Amino acid sequence: MAMSLLDGSANLRCGWNLHIKKQHQHAAGLSSLIFKTGFLTDVTGLCAISSAAHGAVFRSVRAPVPKSISAARSARILCLQDSNSNTKYFDFVVVGSGVAGLRYALEVSKHGSVAIITKAEPHESNTNYAQGGVSAVLCPSDSVESHMQDTIVAGAYLCDEETVRVVCTEGPDRVKELIAIGASFDHGDDGKLHLAREGGHSHNRIVHAADMTGREIERALLKAVDDEPNIHLFGHHFAIDLLTSQGDDEIYCHGVDTLNTETRQVVRFIAKVTLLASGGAGHIYPTTTNPLVATGDGVAMARRAQAVISNMEFVQFHPTALADEGLPIKPTNRRENAFLITEAVRGDGGILYNQSMHRFMPLYDERAELAPRDVVARSIDDQLKKRGEKYVLLDISHKPREQILAHFPNIAAECLRYGLDITSSPIPVVPAAHYMCGGIRAGLQGETNVKGLYVAGEVACTGLHGANRLASNSLLEALVFARRAVQPSIDHMTRSSLDIHASTMWTRPVLPTSIESHVNAGDFVQDKNNKGRAAIYNVGVCRYSTFYKPIEDCRVEDWRVGGRVGGVFVPERVETDDGWTASM
Repeated sequence: MAMSLLDGSANLRCGWNLHIKKQHQHAAGLSSLIFKTGFLTDVTGLCAISSAAHGAVFRSVRAPVPKSISAARSARILCLQDSNSNTKYFDFVVVGSGVAGLRYALEVSKHGSVAIITKAEPHESNTNYAQGGVSAVLCPSDSVESHMQDTIVAGAYLCDEETVRVVCTEGPDRVKELIAIGASFDHGDDGKLHLAREGGHSHNRIVHAADMTGREIERALLKAVDDEPNIHLFGHHFAIDLLTSQGDDEIYCHGVDTLNTETRQVVRFIAKVTLLASGGAGHIYPTTTNPLVATGDGVAMARRAQAVISNMEFVQFHPTALADEGLPIKPTNRRENAFLITEAVRGDGGILYNQSMHRFMPLYDERAELAPRDVVARSIDDQLKKRGEKYVLLDISHKPREQILAHFPNIAAECLRYGLDITSSPIPVVPAAHYMCGGIRAGLQGETNVKGLYVAGEVACTGLHGANRLASNSLLEALVFARRAVQPSIDHMTRSSLDIHASTMWTRPVLPTSIESHVNAGDFVQDKNNKGRAAIYNVGVCRYSTFYKPIEDCRVEDWRVGGRVGGVFVPERVETDDGWTASM
């Protein structure tokens, strides 16, 4: 039986101030838990699921929670919680600890209390693994119009032009804010920021910290968050469902239920404003550059809350992930995520060869190695299929040794662990799932169709990327939309009041005793044989293996599907595992 931990007689320590630095609040003493039914039917097609949920189901109960917009009743919340620590109250709750969530939290914390919940350690995010950098117009010879054009061309002209203009225009200020917060980027001999170039860009405009830019940004933002007493970090809290109500033909968000994966208890966060910055869904694929936390649960939760989801068919494959099979010394254990070889290697002059050392990119595109990612990934895929090989080679060894080691120290060190010196030998690479261009539909302020719910980062679909993201536009988009969501969030928070009895309006999801022993932090389901194979066949780099029936039984619509699959054009000649072929 589900238990309600907060009712009219609950002992609330109103105004309890949690300004104890870095003290993570954990749930206490909830046993014999049972999940309600109705959760996985929506989730399985969209995300990989925590082992906490494997074989279990959840339900988000939507009840008509009274809504108030009386400014007089909207006192700021220092952080309330019930006597059992299983329900917490904040002005703002942020799901995700990447660049979007942290940057947003730093701004809104000036106006109220903030909870940041993240399913693993705070630093474990896609941001932390981003190598390349942040694209922004910071050179006099560059222009916003040029950045816009590059973005739109890379996105196959399916980008929202207004969004593109906003992001490209506001980008430089967002980079300067990062520097002011404490992020340290590479500078040239002239003392100015060193701007790199990557595929699809017509100018050098990538601000970077060697080949570990995301790690430096995450470090700086986490330090700033640590120094902000109004922000409270809750690590190892897996978001289960958004808490929503319906009224006046609108849907309202009131926070989120989470599972503390260390104590195995459900913790409810009630908040006036919720920001989803939970990242992408790379681990629905068998091979991805994403860390294990990228399981798509943010999009799945939003869908169940009736938020609009858009463009999920546009999945970007990074063309150059390290191919372990081509290393002199093979890794003893399979990687949880593929090691990324940054776009900047090609931007710095890296050349792609097949295993016969024939350069092939000029055969596919006049921009050669500097073509957008979807073009390069598709070209590599074609080479591998034609030649029956498992990887191609990316060579940067013709550049001075000192330059290679200065620009790509992390890549050089990782390859050297397996006997490969990138200053003298080419790097074996293969495409891997990298970035979701679609997600939760967001307006120009990060708002969704659910009142009180905002989105930023990879989980959002802003219209910036179209069918394919331009290199280094992801961190840029996250920064811009995290900042744009701040003022409307503050306005919503100011108009709203929080009913401390609201927690009882939703049935609590609870954990069945039978699977309690399987709940481990970061232990996510990796169903590579089923979901992974289905994903790569149906929305992979190229849709070669989708159909298992004779061509005469296939409708035209089967082959076209909007003209695009996975952010790339369906090839003119399609071949299936059964040997059937067709031309478009």
